Amino acid sequence: MDDLFERSILIVDDEAINREILGNIIQTEYKVLYAENGKEALEKIHSNGSAISLVLLDLLMPVMDGNEVLKTLNEEGIITEIPVIVLTSEKSSEIQSLRLGAADFLTKPYDSPEVILARVRHSIQLFENSKIIHATEFDKLTLLYSPKFFFEYASIFDQRFPDKVMDAVALNFTRFHLLNQLKGRNFGDSILKAMAEGIRKALLKTGGIAGRNEADSFYLYIPHQDDYENLIQKISESLSSLLKPSEIRLRLGVYSDSERSLAMIQRFDHAVQACNSLRSKTSGSSDICIYDDKMAEKEVFDAHLLQDFEAAIEQKQFKVNFQPKFNIKGDKPVLCSAEALVRWIHPELGFVRPDLFIPLFEENGLVTKLDRYVWEESAKQIRQWKDELGITIPVSVNVSRVDIAAPDMTDFITKIVKENGLSPSEYMLEITESAYTSDSKHIIEVVENLRSLGHKVEMDDFGSGYSSLNMLTSMPIDVLKMDKAFITNIQPGNKEMKLVELVLDIAKNLGVPVVAEGVETEEEYKMLKDAGCDIIQGYYFSKPLPPSDFSKFV
Repeated sequence: MDDLFERSILIVDDEAINREILGNIIQTEYKVLYAENGKEALEKIHSNGSAISLVLLDLLMPVMDGNEVLKTLNEEGIITEIPVIVLTSEKSSEIQSLRLGAADFLTKPYDSPEVILARVRHSIQLFENSKIIHATEFDKLTLLYSPKFFFEYASIFDQRFPDKVMDAVALNFTRFHLLNQLKGRNFGDSILKAMAEGIRKALLKTGGIAGRNEADSFYLYIPHQDDYENLIQKISESLSSLLKPSEIRLRLGVYSDSERSLAMIQRFDHAVQACNSLRSKTSGSSDICIYDDKMAEKEVFDAHLLQDFEAAIEQKQFKVNFQPKFNIKGDKPVLCSAEALVRWIHPELGFVRPDLFIPLFEENGLVTKLDRYVWEESAKQIRQWKDELGITIPVSVNVSRVDIAAPDMTDFITKIVKENGLSPSEYMLEITESAYTSDSKHIIEVVENLRSLGHKVEMDDFGSGYSSLNMLTSMPIDVLKMDKAFITNIQPGNKEMKLVELVLDIAKNLGVPVVAEGVETEEEYKMLKDAGCDIIQGYYFSKPLPPSDFSKFV
């Protein structure tokens, strides 16, 4: 027996002699509690439930009989927590008691002590093993299958139904981490439980199984569906009591393998890839993507980029270009700084667009190494301009939330600034609005430290995320960088222009300048200047340029 803790057994019988007989047998290995009837038994179970490992329950008793006890334990869910062995001399009662949840029965007159102890040990062991399996089989929060058991049962499903076409489905809640941050973890847990309930209801119609992978990521293995809108609708309905329709943003990726040519985990990798391809979409309350040949080609392409990453760093295939920023407060625009932007010139593939490799490296943990490469090259370039041109051109570099999570991030920036003989004010940092809202406390601490060293910090992509005005007042920033989506389609007096004017008013009240990026036309330039914008960046002045071409602006 496991002696890490002492197990207690409750003997429930109205006859003292029976209680004594069983007690003398049981107490050799267990602590014994007694009750004379069902009512007393329930009182002791309620007060000592977690300490009781087994109940020996007589059926025929005054006040409350054994069947009533079993029914009550069923109704209260206790029968799943404590096994019950029924004591009876009537064969006809055994089936009824088993139906009510009894784990076993002992027939009066009792067998030898060895047999009784063996059956007690066996019932306790079976129940404890079952609880261990159950604890690992199901996710505690959602009560859906845990990842290990989900894949095992999905494979068993294939064996039992070899001719059925099945779909691997990956489902999650868009920007769940922001919801968690803004409304709290308990609210986030409520969302996950509601999603799980919606999934269970949907499975009643479709069949199949479901599991929770991690965070807000759910897996479903279900018979092939031609239309997944009904599934999305069912899950959305389960969230309607917690969120407004506009706040429910689900995305779903599907991989259908009629020939079952791939291992189960690979099918779900494809479903996840389809799901993640929807990450950048913001229109509509939900999105569905089916894995297809184009995605397969992209998977091969992405694998190629990942494989070539280290060589690209070593061989300096990544080129740092600089896009000028102009102060437009005076009569003429004046060059005031630049933003460092990375470009990849691949020896085989040629120019690889940043939107193809940067999200990929973010997902695979390589973005920090790439960012630090850009940071170093940028610091060297500021130094080179100072030496060759005799002036300082401040440069801003992009800092992701992944970068900020690195404990040595501040030390690394301090090192490259000192190595190149720069002052911190010449080396600016752009941090996206979404980074502030994802882990605001830690990021604010890091940013305050960087600003105390003399660096200027710009909030990049302002207006694209979920920061509230209250949060904005507590965020340490020196510059607001207006997301280029604000600039698109601005016309005098239209809604887009009014939003731009609102951002400019907010910045004025905060006492920080505004950079408008993505400015492409003279009309946009004039409207922004008239509205009081401080700095402009975009193709109207110049695309990002290699350092040799940038000097023409000096």
